[in-house]
Amino acid sequence: MQSTPNGSSKTPNHHDDEESTTTTTAATSSSVAFGTPEALEYVRTLTDVGAMTRLLHECIAYQRSLDLDLDTLLSQRTDLDKQLLNLQKSADVLDIVRSESNHVLSNVRSTCDLADHVSGKVRELDLAQSRVKDTLSRIDATVERGNCIEGVKNALENEDYESAARYIRTFLEIDERYKDGSNEQREQLLVSKDQLVAIVRRKLSVAVDQREHNTILRFVKLYSPLGLEEEGLQAYVGYLKKVIAMRSRLEFEQLVELMDQNQYQNQVNFISCLTNLFKDIVLAIEENNEILRGLCGEDGIVYAIIELQEECDSKGYLILRKYMEYRKLAKLSSEINAHNQNLLSVGESEGPDPREVELYLEEILSLMQLGEDYTEYMVSKIKALTSVDPELVPKATKSFKSGSFNKIIQDITGFYVILEGFFMVENVRKAIRIDEHVPDSLTTSMVDDVFYVLQSCLRRAITTSNISSVIAVLSGSGSLLSNEYHEALQQKMREPNLSTKLFLGGVGVEKTGIEFATALNNIDVSSEYVLKLKHEIEEQCAEVFPAPAEREKVKSCLSELADLSNTFKQSLNAGLEQLVATVTPRFRQLLDGVALISYELSESQYADNEVNDPWVQRLLHSVETNVAWLQPLMTANNYDSFVHLVIDFIVKRLEGIMMQRRFSQLGGLQLDRDTRALVSHFSSMTQRTVRDKFARLTQMATILNLEKVSEILDFWGENSGPMTWRLTPAEVRRVLGLRIDFKSEAIAALKL
Repeated sequence: MQSTPNGSSKTPNHHDDEESTTTTTAATSSSVAFGTPEALEYVRTLTDVGAMTRLLHECIAYQRSLDLDLDTLLSQRTDLDKQLLNLQKSADVLDIVRSESNHVLSNVRSTCDLADHVSGKVRELDLAQSRVKDTLSRIDATVERGNCIEGVKNALENEDYESAARYIRTFLEIDERYKDGSNEQREQLLVSKDQLVAIVRRKLSVAVDQREHNTILRFVKLYSPLGLEEEGLQAYVGYLKKVIAMRSRLEFEQLVELMDQNQYQNQVNFISCLTNLFKDIVLAIEENNEILRGLCGEDGIVYAIIELQEECDSKGYLILRKYMEYRKLAKLSSEINAHNQNLLSVGESEGPDPREVELYLEEILSLMQLGEDYTEYMVSKIKALTSVDPELVPKATKSFKSGSFNKIIQDITGFYVILEGFFMVENVRKAIRIDEHVPDSLTTSMVDDVFYVLQSCLRRAITTSNISSVIAVLSGSGSLLSNEYHEALQQKMREPNLSTKLFLGGVGVEKTGIEFATALNNIDVSSEYVLKLKHEIEEQCAEVFPAPAEREKVKSCLSELADLSNTFKQSLNAGLEQLVATVTPRFRQLLDGVALISYELSESQYADNEVNDPWVQRLLHSVETNVAWLQPLMTANNYDSFVHLVIDFIVKRLEGIMMQRRFSQLGGLQLDRDTRALVSHFSSMTQRTVRDKFARLTQMATILNLEKVSEILDFWGENSGPMTWRLTPAEVRRVLGLRIDFKSEAIAALKL
């Protein structure tokens, strides 16, 4: 039982819950805020009984909601009392914790004060200890200074220069650390140092003159403890330059001497001479790497490379200039240019010998490769160093690009381009000139020979790693293929009276067929070879020329080769069409005879045609007779293209004929049977699909087989399924009109 505010008892039940819910809702939605002065004023203003009654009900509902809220709060009293009791117990515990924490805080403060006091004492002791150590160090330094001065004097007297240098370095390190030392001691040491420096310089100079390598190493190593690292580096690199210059000069003089003696011409080897120069420079850097680093770190290595590159510029320039004089490249280039401009007299001796030119090309290529490999190695070595003065690296790389050796390499590259172009042109012309049939081959010798020459020249150009050379040779090869070679290919197809020679009979027929088929094969294979050559050069250039700008140049030239392949294909198509025009008259009469064949068949006629084919087999026999004999003479691609062109001719003629005929339903079945026979036979003649060629005829046969006109809608538009209609709506209506039993009104009513 629960008590209400007025003391009455109330038993809660389901009806009361619903009533309370309604009351709460009414109180919430009341238009008057009960318990406020505004509500009282509002009541006083009421004059309408209905409004008063409504407000009374709202007030009663509001009172009931208050009763419910009060009951809810009273029901929570027990839990609140328990929680309050727990809080009181917790307050007692917190008082104990507070007392303990105050005690701990007091202990911590006292400990902190004690620690501050102790640390202060420790700092005072540490300061005193450091002062004592500093004093002892100064005393030791003073003693060590004296020992160093005495040690230097004794070492100089005993010519123990290494020990003297160590004493001087030790004294200078001490003097640098304690600058308030004795000036008298410093002056004594500097006198000894000057004396040792003079001795080291003198003895190093004598050792360099006498080429005593071990003695040179001994005294060079003394420059570092004396603080003269840069001077030592310059002296030692100067010695390396002298050694390399002397060896290179001797070898160059031997080379020149052999050049002057005719009996030793075969022993003249510029490649070996240049190789030894590069080898000496590289070994000088590699074998003395530790010494150079010991003097000036990695900067010492870069300095040595820059200095030795000057020797490379000097001696390498002499070697290549002498080579150009020895091979008379300037004169040879002039002769080639004159030959190209038709300035020389016509004859067998006109122009240089291509075999001799090829020898020079191989020599030039080897020399250029040597220079490229040497430069690449040195530049990569510089870039691999990590702690080099930033200003030295650009200077070093520039020395390789702007030196006299690089300039003469550019000159010899110019000669290479001229010689390579001449070699390529002459050998391509020779291949065209001596062209002959190759047994068991579908092409003549010219095709393989020409593309072998072009491939060899382009590979050689790429090996130079010079983009200008590659572009020049690539352009030259494209020009040769598009002009002289293309003309040679077309010349073999210009066969007068081809039809007469092919079908008059006799031994000349086979010869003419072989020659014309071979000419077509030459073009087909050439088109394929051009693309292969393009892909090969593109892959090789991608490895040799990683820079985007260089790749774009190569790509631009290679696009011309792709265009050239298309040009060859166009010429091939023209030749095949010429051959088709020669062959098709042989069965034109049979095709014309089809126009006389009736397709308005009865059942007996249809059955008779199944036994006695009216025209298809005779046409196929004629095709076999006039076409198939060329298959072993042609490439697979050419023969397939040839057969497809023949099919195009036949299909076009048959479509025209069938559009003029009239058909019964059995006639439509006969056309379907004829078309299937043609498709089956031609499929066996070629590797390519032929069904698309007969698609229009097949669809015509399908239409002519229909039971009634409206059946076309089962195959048209959305109902066509995978089939693609090759006939237009107008053509479909026209084919339907060929049926003798279809009404024109029904055909016209179709919505296609």
